[in-house]
Amino acid sequence: MILITGSSGQLASQIAHQASEAGLDLRTASRAPEADRQMDFDHPETLDFSGVDTLFLTSAGYAEDDVVMRRHGAVMEAARAQGVGHVIYSSLHASGAHLGFALAHRWTERALQASGMKWTILRNGLYAELVGALVAPRGGKITTPFGNGGISAVARNDLAAAAVSVLKAPDAHVGRSYELAGTSAISAADIAGTLGVPYVPNTFEAERELLGQMPLLPFQAPMLMSIASAATAGYLAVENTDLVELVAEPQDALTIASAVAQAMAQP
Repeated sequence: MILITGSSGQLASQIAHQASEAGLDLRTASRAPEADRQMDFDHPETLDFSGVDTLFLTSAGYAEDDVVMRRHGAVMEAARAQGVGHVIYSSLHASGAHLGFALAHRWTERALQASGMKWTILRNGLYAELVGALVAPRGGKITTPFGNGGISAVARNDLAAAAVSVLKAPDAHVGRSYELAGTSAISAADIAGTLGVPYVPNTFEAERELLGQMPLLPFQAPMLMSIASAATAGYLAVENTDLVELVAEPQDALTIASAVAQAMAQP
C-alpha cells in the first residue's frame, strides 16, 4: 500500500488524484478530516504507518527550519519503526540551495539516506503557479524584484505526474534523486511581456518594507526575499532537467505563471 502525507495540500492532492486515476493502491494522510488517516506531524502519537509499503512524504515546509526538521524526523522514525520499506520525499531542486527554506530539505534528504529504508528523492523546482503569484501586477505593473534572471519553474501538475510515474514502479527508482526543474527558464520580464504590462522592479528595501506591511508569518518574508535574491543573482535557471525522464510532455511554465499573475493582479 502507498500512503501520501499532506494530502490536503495543493501538490499532494494532485498526486493523490492522478494516482487514483492510474489505479494505484493509495491512501491519504493529513490533519484534514477527509483524509483516510488523520495525522499531525507535531503529534508523533498520531503517525500510523501500519500496512504501508511505500510512503510518499510531502514536505511539511510551511514553518521555520527547526520545526520542519523535527516534523520530518518524527515521520522517518515512526516509518522505520513501523516497517515502511520505501520513502519517496518531495524535496527542493539543487538550484534552490540559496533559498531561505533549503536547509530543512537538505537535512531531510541526508536523514532519509541514513535511515536504513529505501529512498527516492524528487527535487522539485519552484512552482510556476507560485512564480505567477509572486509577480502578480500591482497597480498595472510588475514590481517584484526578480532582476533579469530566469527561473526554471515547473507546473504542479507535472510534478504530480512525475511523482505518479515513480509510484507506479517504486523499486525501479530506489536510490535515485531526480532534479525536476522546468524545461525552460522564465523571467518576470517574460511574464510582463505576456501580460502587456511594464516590469518596474522595486528596490529590495522597498520590497522588504512592502512585505513588512502584510499579514505574514515570521518566516515568510525572509523566504520570499530569498526567492527574489536568488532570481536576481541568476541561481534559479538551469540548463538540464530530469523532468522529461518522468513526464512525456511538460506544460509551458510561462503560460501557467502568466495566467496566475493576471488572475491575481491588483488594481
